[in-house]
Amino acid sequence: MEIPMGTQGCFSKSLLLSASILVLWMLQGSQAALYIQKIPEQPQKNQDLLLSVQGVPDTFQDFNWYLGEETYGGTRLFTYIPGIQRPQRDGSAMGQRDIVGFPNGSMLLRRAQPTDSGTYQVAITINSEWTMKAKTEVQVAEKNKELPSTHLPTNAGILAATIIGSLAAGALLISCIAYLLVTKNWRGQSHRVACGAHLSAGTSPVPCFR
Repeated sequence: MEIPMGTQGCFSKSLLLSASILVLWMLQGSQAALYIQKIPEQPQKNQDLLLSVQGVPDTFQDFNWYLGEETYGGTRLFTYIPGIQRPQRDGSAMGQRDIVGFPNGSMLLRRAQPTDSGTYQVAITINSEWTMKAKTEVQVAEKNKELPSTHLPTNAGILAATIIGSLAAGALLISCIAYLLVTKNWRGQSHRVACGAHLSAGTSPVPCFR
């Protein structure tokens, strides 16, 4: 049984369309699986920032990192070609930045500065017809301002002086009370000894008072 020519044409077009949709879905799924993890998530000034790429295939040709919303030569930080002696080739956007690329597609930005904030994009070339891409936003913050170092010692000094002063006042009070008690006892004993001496000598009694 022969299939009409018109039917064959429709069947071929439907098959081609289905194959195209399947390929597009696979590519979109692959790109969705590629993402960038920031370590730390909120970097501060002078911290090292690792942009770790997840979902990279086992084999690829090369990858490029860009800083900016557009991906072209002017925003390229560097290109990394695994398998050669010097795999990293810096781009025009590298400037004075200290960036190290890794064979798994990740990059390390050393001593990040607030001026390094922006959109970081990676493009991994699997072959001539397939490039995987991912991007992330980086915001490098200034270090948290610390309280002046004089505040804590001053408050601590005042507190220590208050405690020491209270202890000294307490010790002085106790010393005064002890002195009065000792003096009173000593005077009492001296007075009794004097009265006894007069009595033993046969002299006229001397009034003794306690």
